[in-house]
Amino acid sequence: MKVFMLGWEFPPFISGGLGTACYGLTKAMNHLGIEVVFVLPQSVDIPQNTHVKMLTPRSVSHGNPAGHAYPELGHVRIKTIDSPLQAYKTPDEYQQQLQALIDLKRSKHRISEVHGQEVIDELLHMHGNDSLRSGHYGGDMFSEVHRYAGSAVRLALEEDFDVVHAHDWMTYPAGIAVSAVTGKPLVVHIHSTEFDRSGEHVNQGIYDIERRGLHAADRVIAVSYLTRNIVISRYGVPGEKIEVVYNGVESTGRPNWNFSPTPIRSDEKIVLFLGRITMQKGPEYFLMAAKKVLEEMENVKFVMAGSGDMMQRTIEMAAEMGIGHKVLFTGFLHGEDVQRVYKMADLYVMPSVSEPFGIAPLEALNHDVPVLISKQSGVSEVLTHVLKVDFWDVVEMANKIVAVLKYPPLQMTLREHGNFEVRRLRWADAAEKCGRIYDELLVLV
Repeated sequence: MKVFMLGWEFPPFISGGLGTACYGLTKAMNHLGIEVVFVLPQSVDIPQNTHVKMLTPRSVSHGNPAGHAYPELGHVRIKTIDSPLQAYKTPDEYQQQLQALIDLKRSKHRISEVHGQEVIDELLHMHGNDSLRSGHYGGDMFSEVHRYAGSAVRLALEEDFDVVHAHDWMTYPAGIAVSAVTGKPLVVHIHSTEFDRSGEHVNQGIYDIERRGLHAADRVIAVSYLTRNIVISRYGVPGEKIEVVYNGVESTGRPNWNFSPTPIRSDEKIVLFLGRITMQKGPEYFLMAAKKVLEEMENVKFVMAGSGDMMQRTIEMAAEMGIGHKVLFTGFLHGEDVQRVYKMADLYVMPSVSEPFGIAPLEALNHDVPVLISKQSGVSEVLTHVLKVDFWDVVEMANKIVAVLKYPPLQMTLREHGNFEVRRLRWADAAEKCGRIYDELLVLV
């Protein structure tokens, strides 16, 4: 089985759970013997001791596949697309181009080599305009998405594969185009919807791309039943087309902590928020619960690890609430700093307003940290040895935080049972289920 996989991030080019999920899934697929070509939107400087071979379009076109090796992923290659590239003029023109390709796919007629190259050249040389710019995501994100799609098509014509697998909305246009040009079945993997990220105030352009990708796909993979229900109700996708494949966690066994002492006093309890500081993650509810906890307990510090568009507002909110001296903002953490903050934590809290899955709670449990999560998260479907609360119920959230911090037996029980439970959530199971989905699609072709 050979898979042409489209993603927007992969370690070390990572800003959230998507990169972690792509890494874990491809590593497990590698162990199953599934060959994966992973296409990233820009060059990434990979250390020598990592486990994926990096191939740029330039090196491939010159017949020189040299790159850095990932020994653990012998069946995985990553191709990167240099940025910036040329963009599409408007979403309408982009849709017209793709519709022509989709019509050809439906008629089961492959584009000829000459015609195909003409279409690709036209896609790559169309220029964007200001109507595509999105202040919410910064820069010219829509144009980047469409540049990525055009170059992905060019790369796909150099590869031999059986199925196209696209992760999240930014790769859906590329997935549709590659599937249309090659005639290969398309699987779209939805890790987060625009309703999760923006609530009811969705970015219409992003929603349109998501909807187009979900309907164009031969099969949709959702990371939870929570997400599956949103895809059905908000995007009108038939339920029989959607498979739920839960995320896993990279098991590291019992952690071996070898870090220097932290500046936080030894008698202080640490409550950790680790994630993007955005509306979706509920940072304001974390702070409101923190204030209530501090009314009952003085020796507690609240660590907010991450960055996002609500960072400044959250800092100001902590100051306005009079708890600024009790809240530590670390910014985005990498590598050993993440392990270090887990070592410090007495409790991890994920108060997400809408969380399609949530890999961070699994990582916390894997590091022996008790977990409190919102009921509005996909991961709550698979975890039982954690505390759960409605994101908006800050009183109950505070009560449960206090209970864990005040009663060591409760903390110990959550830690021991949670660590044991998380071991059964394996990327191998997710990879096997994806493999079955691929097989089913190929039977239908």
